[in-house]
Amino acid sequence: MENGSLDYWLHENPDGPSQLDWPTRLRIAFGAGSGLAYMHQICEPHIVHRDIKTSNILLDENFEAHVADFGLSRLILPYRTHVTTDLVGTLGYIPPEYGQSWVATLRGDVYSFGVVMLELLTGKRPVEICKTKTSRELIVWVQQMKKEGRHEEIFDPVLRGKGYEEEMLRVLEAACKCINQNPLERPTINEVVDQLHNWKSSLQTPSSDSEHDLPSEKT
Repeated sequence: MENGSLDYWLHENPDGPSQLDWPTRLRIAFGAGSGLAYMHQICEPHIVHRDIKTSNILLDENFEAHVADFGLSRLILPYRTHVTTDLVGTLGYIPPEYGQSWVATLRGDVYSFGVVMLELLTGKRPVEICKTKTSRELIVWVQQMKKEGRHEEIFDPVLRGKGYEEEMLRVLEAACKCINQNPLERPTINEVVDQLHNWKSSLQTPSSDSEHDLPSEKT
């Protein structure tokens, strides 16, 4: 894919985060969510991806998102809600319930997608190693910041002060619903995509000066 992975632009390319303004990040979230919704609802049998993460979201020359790497995916019949499997996935993206039973579900993918949305909002990895050699989980950090009422500090510094705070807060709330510890209380991916579509469609750029051409950079 022409522009490599979302992980590269958020975490590997030093200039990557500044190239991804909020409208672009919202479009990426919508595109990736739409791909996942296709797997969950349109494909027959339905498909549980099991490894949704930023390195498995590829960006084309127009920075449109495409879900990739189906090596861990499993088919799930329409009348079933889960499939028995081995515990797989990537640290930081694995739903908590997967540690309690070898059952992969559509709502498990939603949890992982919620983590991806948090990465788009914060610019941080799901798990970061601190200077003290201890790890910090993005989900725990976001929840603590919300509890303290420090919502704007959650957002990637390159996104702040651009006039999109209200829209980013909406996406933050949607992401937090996706990472609910109780899988039954998470939305379906279709519900999330519908919200992202509405927000993307109604998004008004603060000024025409904010529009720019993104460079094409290959990995």
